[in-house]
This record gives sequence, structure tokens and C-alpha cells, in this order.
Amino acid sequence: MEKYEKIISLALMAREKSYAPYSHFNVGACLVTSEGKAYLGCNIENASYGETVCAERVALFKAISEGEKSFSSICIVGGKGDNLSFAYPCGSCRQVLWEHCSGDLAVILYDGEGVEITTLEKLLPNGFSKNNLK
Repeated sequence: MEKYEKIISLALMAREKSYAPYSHFNVGACLVTSEGKAYLGCNIENASYGETVCAERVALFKAISEGEKSFSSICIVGGKGDNLSFAYPCGSCRQVLWEHCSGDLAVILYDGEGVEITTLEKLLPNGFSKNNLK
């Protein structure tokens, strides 16, 4: 866990800015570029639930809007109040990440006590891509 201390800390900082008055499930994400630059995101809910944006997509869109194109990892932390749990990316986030990241993107999850590490490929095998459109 020590290896991931900084990225976890940044994701926890992002989580503090979460706006989740409906689910009360606050999420923070820290997306790291291949060069080591970090982009933070938090979930932002809306009374019209379809307009809610997840922390992972906020971080990714911030990075892309700054010209970033290559990513190595994303750390996601979430939970209700002080009760953190492993917060896996939703299906929409998995697909959006798939569009802009490689399948070997490290997905680091933290539940307040331990770390779980997986890859985007494991979370979304055979994801839909522009190659499917040919």
C-alpha cells in the first residue's frame, strides 16, 4: 500500500470535493499520465440522475482537455461518509476509459484499509472501440 500512498492521498482529496446529495456516496479519482502528472476528479450528482458525472470521467475529461493522451493508472476511492469501500468504475466510466486508455491501465481501488489492483482489460474485456466500427 505504501507504493500507492500518494495517488490514494490525491484521490481522497478529490473525494472531499464530491457533490453527492442524493446517493451520499462520495467518490474521488486520481488519473495519472504516463509522465506522472495527476488529474483529479470527483462525482457530481444532479437531481436529473442522467446528468450526474462520475469522478473517473471528470478526471479523464480534465486530462484530455489539457492535451493529455497517455495514461498509466487511475485510483478510485469512494463510500458513504467515513465508510470507504472498493468503488469500481461503473459501466459508462469503463467504456469511456477504454476509448482513451489502454487495456493495461492500472485501476487502483482503496477501501480505507487495503488496496486492490486490477486493469481496465479485466474490468471490461472486449470493450467496444472504434475498431469495431470498421
